[in-house]
Amino acid sequence: MAGFREQFHTSNDGLQLYYRDYGNAGDPRLPVICLPGLTRNSADFEALALSLSADGRRVLSPDFRGRGKSAYDPQFMNYVPPTYAGDVIGMLASLGVGRAIFVGTSLGGIVTQLVALAAPALVAGAVLNDIGPELDPAGLARIASYAGLQADPANWDAAIAQLRLVNGGQFPDLPDETWARFAHAVFVEKPEGGLRPNYDPGIGDAMRAGGPPVDMWPIFAGLAQVPTLLLRGALSDLLAPATVEKMKAAKADLAVVEVAARGHAPFLDEPESLAAIEDLIARVEA
Repeated sequence: MAGFREQFHTSNDGLQLYYRDYGNAGDPRLPVICLPGLTRNSADFEALALSLSADGRRVLSPDFRGRGKSAYDPQFMNYVPPTYAGDVIGMLASLGVGRAIFVGTSLGGIVTQLVALAAPALVAGAVLNDIGPELDPAGLARIASYAGLQADPANWDAAIAQLRLVNGGQFPDLPDETWARFAHAVFVEKPEGGLRPNYDPGIGDAMRAGGPPVDMWPIFAGLAQVPTLLLRGALSDLLAPATVEKMKAAKADLAVVEVAARGHAPFLDEPESLAAIEDLIARVEA
């Protein structure tokens, strides 16, 4: 039996968007909202969501438009963070959630910050998973090299090999079973046989067609009054140590935890990640 309920809501522009709903919807504590990375989906947060919801706390984990079980957008240039932030705000409004703790991996961390700017009352606490106001060009180039461009793997062994090729330097010591779980979160079976990435290839097109870089420091400033945890993969090629130091200087109360043997981005099932997130929740609710 799955530890979550499968739900859908309709975006303001009419797309059917999927989310997982863990725990007890009537739990009086703050719910946790888990937002995924660029080509990822709600499955990434399964271990974290099951841990946090074990005693009934509600955890909501959406698939952004164009990912997982959410509808694809016919206009690929809608695949941008402000659109996702609007979708999240709309989802929470439809559920009557007025305040929550957000956990955002990579792109999801950018969306978290945009939600805090657009609807400050919503964000009681924030976890930024391997994302900051400055992005290392090496990591951006690596992501742009595969998003929406790779050939569909013929089987699960090929899918795992493809993931290892792109991400092996970020996760040098993952056991085979973890690579297999990784693959099942990223790929989906095609009706005609074989696999495909579980997202719209237009997402990669939107990334590569983007305009000049946006100054994200004003976006980060939206968390000035929000208890915030920054997780950094020790091997990350997207979030540089120098950027972490700048973030600490800009936000004196920023909690920072480096996750050993992880690159971009920690899976959030690591003991240090789970402990740090639980500490942040306790800090928010104290």
